[in-house]
Amino acid sequence: MTVDQAAGPRDTAPRPGHVPVVIVGAGPVGVTAALLLARRGVRTVVLERHHDVYPLPRAVATDDEVRRILQAAGVQEEFAAIARPARGLRLLDARHRVMAEFPRAAQGAHGFPQTSMFDQPELERLLRDALARTPECELRGGVEVVGVDQDGEGPDGEGANGDGANGQGASGEGSVRVAYRDETGEHLLWADAVLGCDGAGNLTRDAVGAVWEDLRFEERWTVVDVRTSLPVRCWEGVEQICDARRPATFMRIGEDRYRWEFRLRDDSELDHERLRDLVAPWVDLAPGADFTVLRQARYTFRARIADRWGRGRVFLLGDAAHLTPPFIGQGLCAGLRDARNLTWKLARVLQQGADERLLESYESERKPHARHMIRLAVAMGWAMTGGQDGAAAVRRGVLSAAVRIPGLSTAAARDLSPVLGPGPLVRRRARWGGRGLAGGFCPQPWVAVDGRRVRLDELLGDSFALLTAVPPAPSLRAVADGLGARTVPVAGLGDDGLLAAWLREGRADAVLLRPDRVVMDVVPSGAGDLTGTADWASLLHTTRSPLPSRRSAEESLSRSTTR
Repeated sequence: MTVDQAAGPRDTAPRPGHVPVVIVGAGPVGVTAALLLARRGVRTVVLERHHDVYPLPRAVATDDEVRRILQAAGVQEEFAAIARPARGLRLLDARHRVMAEFPRAAQGAHGFPQTSMFDQPELERLLRDALARTPECELRGGVEVVGVDQDGEGPDGEGANGDGANGQGASGEGSVRVAYRDETGEHLLWADAVLGCDGAGNLTRDAVGAVWEDLRFEERWTVVDVRTSLPVRCWEGVEQICDARRPATFMRIGEDRYRWEFRLRDDSELDHERLRDLVAPWVDLAPGADFTVLRQARYTFRARIADRWGRGRVFLLGDAAHLTPPFIGQGLCAGLRDARNLTWKLARVLQQGADERLLESYESERKPHARHMIRLAVAMGWAMTGGQDGAAAVRRGVLSAAVRIPGLSTAAARDLSPVLGPGPLVRRRARWGGRGLAGGFCPQPWVAVDGRRVRLDELLGDSFALLTAVPPAPSLRAVADGLGARTVPVAGLGDDGLLAAWLREGRADAVLLRPDRVVMDVVPSGAGDLTGTADWASLLHTTRSPLPSRRSAEESLSRSTTR
């Protein structure tokens, strides 16, 4: 039996061994997806091969949009305590002269610094702590997922080990079978959906029949993470050394934490003398100096994207769907964007019976953006490493001239969150007002609520929202009510008129916001209502009652997994 694609009602009573969503991988993407689903009442089981957080740093940078995602996941305050705002990006030549500078603001449109540095193990720890506090989430560590199957029943209609317990009643419509192994043996879970957050491995990609598309970049780099109390010559931003013979990247991560990345001509380990030579432009390493190498690792930076991101109810997120060179710091960011885009749609399908085609918009919206970001990273890699002698001189001249173009630095920063193109969940109009708003993000200022100052998203909640500068027409209010959207007049919010000015600039009286805060539709100035019909109306129409209560579902899962 294959996964049911119909949108009609079905029995959602708890079944033995059944969980609404299984997430493969407990890295930042998988855990964030679980927390976002929990905010909408969707239970998850997260399966992870490691027992604890991987202790060594990997990702080190995030942007303001992703900090807004962490806010939605409920961990923003904890993350703020470990994050360090960065000033932006500099491109330096071989003599460390500035060729181009792309500053990042202390507060972007999403309400956070446009670039923040952090230590990935610290982020993973706070995410797992939040997971442990969330009743809708369960983490099972020290397990190996060995199969993801959408064909329904096992060969004998029984669960793992032939006991039938895990498979009983779970072969109905919409089921995905997940087999995993731990120290006690092999087990099965039945899920309405599976999220593959298991990195660049093959298991969930094989489950959806996906293959890599090569975007033509592959280089071997050495990454060195350091802790030191020495005075380091630091701009408080990211520095890319554009030298074809010895390209490098440098950044400060924390109070006494730094990272260097070098493309070396051989794979030999860096001894103290060679490392001292490489870091000399930034810090003087005298014998016996306080300079502790936390990690030295060789990586192959690749540019790849999966040709398909899902099949049925199995989806790929993060490195399972795309691999990017790290030169613009968007690897982890892209995965968290995947989680934000997919989870609200999946919750609406699972809980309220929205049209199954809603899930197809995940790939159609996220894949073009991921491809765009990978190409930007590859272009940055070319700026750092491409060309010798004369070509390098030409590159320096082009970069120096380009950075002086008015608005280029601002555009470069904004390009990290390009607007979504027209689609079933983004209504774009050429003939009416509202230009430039649909498909983009609503800004997030501080607003006043009951005498307190909070960020806008805390006022809007986790569902749809209607922001309006004029009293909404009855038909518009009915649309908002049908979506479960909160209607918020922008006047008197205490945001210094930012939202009202944003609507005026976009020639709009009101906007409908999706749960991920993308503008879905616009009421043009003077129109009074949405103009015409929209594709999103049919996709978001719901036919199903919510999932079972948390207590009954938890009791069912507990019974099914007791062995």
